[in-house]
Amino acid sequence: MYSQRHESSSRTFSKGSFSKGHKVSKSSSPFSKDSGISKRRHESRHRRAATSCSAALGEDTIMTSSLNSSIVTLVVGAEQRLFAAHENVLAASPFFDNAMRNLYTDAAAKRISLPDEEPEIFSSVLEFMYKGDYYPRLVHNKRRDSWELEPIANSDDKRAAAESTVYHHGVDGDLLKDTVIYCAAERYGLDELKKLALRKQGLQSGIQCSTILASARYAYANTPDNDSKLRAHYLALIIRSRSTFKRSGTMQLEMFNGGTPLFFDLFVALCNHVDDISSSQ
Repeated sequence: MYSQRHESSSRTFSKGSFSKGHKVSKSSSPFSKDSGISKRRHESRHRRAATSCSAALGEDTIMTSSLNSSIVTLVVGAEQRLFAAHENVLAASPFFDNAMRNLYTDAAAKRISLPDEEPEIFSSVLEFMYKGDYYPRLVHNKRRDSWELEPIANSDDKRAAAESTVYHHGVDGDLLKDTVIYCAAERYGLDELKKLALRKQGLQSGIQCSTILASARYAYANTPDNDSKLRAHYLALIIRSRSTFKRSGTMQLEMFNGGTPLFFDLFVALCNHVDDISSSQ
């Protein structure tokens, strides 16, 4: 993956998309039933989705004391991919804690079905629950004294853009992966994962306007009204990038087909921004 840095310098945009250096915000290896847990880094997005983890638990794994608990099988997505996790690890999530108490699809087999979840997203959620982070990890650049996403070996811009998005069957298109993870964390009651996903999204770049808008709609549809952080991120992003969005035919079509809370909030935020500029002058 391209280097994704959180820097303070001004950013520019290419027509119709976010430029590689743009700062987007102020502010996974799957755990399969068949093969255990691994530290191995993912390769491409599609290869990651098809692979499972190799054997041992790495030194950076957290919650070691929880690994002696029973194994729960999770059946994820329309393709019914199987994942396995320890009961005590899953219990850190109020959603799964309740599911294990009351909602087992098959209590004897300790099986939980998640038919609407994306397997790639659930893989990242499990990785966080075991290791406190998900691929690509957040690393500190001591020379720059900044936080960055770990690079992918031999990465290029196209591969980097693919790694930052995920195909979502529910919308039949690509969304920003960190946004989908944030919304999954909201469902599962994982507040620290929400914070991490939001921080990582602020380091992403090179994303098409159409993907940004689709992800913003998804964020509004999958977060409660009182959870303003992710929504505010998108509003600030579009405001800062208004010259690009003004030239975007996708944005124009979105506004014509609007009428959702997203566009009302965007209108108010833009008005406030213009007011701030006027006041400063």
